[in-house]
Amino acid sequence: MRPKAVVRGGGDLATAAGRRLHVCGFDVIHLEAPRPTVIRREVSFASAVYRGTITVEGLTARLAGDTVEAGKILAGGEVAVLVDPGATSVPVLRPIVVVDAIMAKGRWQLENPTRMGWAECVVALGPGFEAGVDVHYVVETCRGHFLGKVYTEGEALPFTGVPGSVLGVSLERILRAPNEGVFDPLKDIGDLVTEGETVARVSGEPVRSAVSGVLRGLLHGGLDVMKGQKVGDVDPRCVREHCFTISDKANAVAGGVLEAVFRGCAHRWVREGSAGDRG
Repeated sequence: MRPKAVVRGGGDLATAAGRRLHVCGFDVIHLEAPRPTVIRREVSFASAVYRGTITVEGLTARLAGDTVEAGKILAGGEVAVLVDPGATSVPVLRPIVVVDAIMAKGRWQLENPTRMGWAECVVALGPGFEAGVDVHYVVETCRGHFLGKVYTEGEALPFTGVPGSVLGVSLERILRAPNEGVFDPLKDIGDLVTEGETVARVSGEPVRSAVSGVLRGLLHGGLDVMKGQKVGDVDPRCVREHCFTISDKANAVAGGVLEAVFRGCAHRWVREGSAGDRG
């Protein structure tokens, strides 16, 4: 039997981690909200909540109605996605690994925070968790020298709110809601946009791109948004393929997750491998 891993969240970093675990021999179940607010939807398993299925770099994730259906999806070699923001299914699923990839900086999961006792190896991405106290390991998500670093004690770097620079463009490449209301996209991910072009509306108010580039990410239509909320991402490099493949940052974080998992569960494979050698 393949070991089981539960990933809280289904955004692009969570998806990179889940995919890495799957190809390395784990059955993976992602837990998501009923209306995910992921931006990089084409590389996020969370999109299965809206579409039923999504395939990212050759691996398909499929929405499950319950844990029994999730088991059937896993048996078919796919990733399962469950709508379970409170992670109430974890005791039923009994994973050996839990990865908290909600990326809420410690604010979202106050009612049911991810805890070390949930599995043999519990990993969290980014700030909001202390390694060795809240979870076993924390993986750095801040771009720079320490991206993907695995912490066995302490916390990740604080959230800055400033996105990484791409061709010298940072804050300008982020699309934000001009007001509170319902989000209505006018463009699709992968479309080329020009500086000043309207790419979406929020209750009639235009969302304009501050730079020219390719639309790498865009919120799902029909969602309620708050003023200033991130609703899209424009990449000035204009490489359309980047919109549909896992990013360098996500791959670095996924590598950190895999390191943490194999450090936390190494005793399993060492013990089982030794027993096999003796046989």
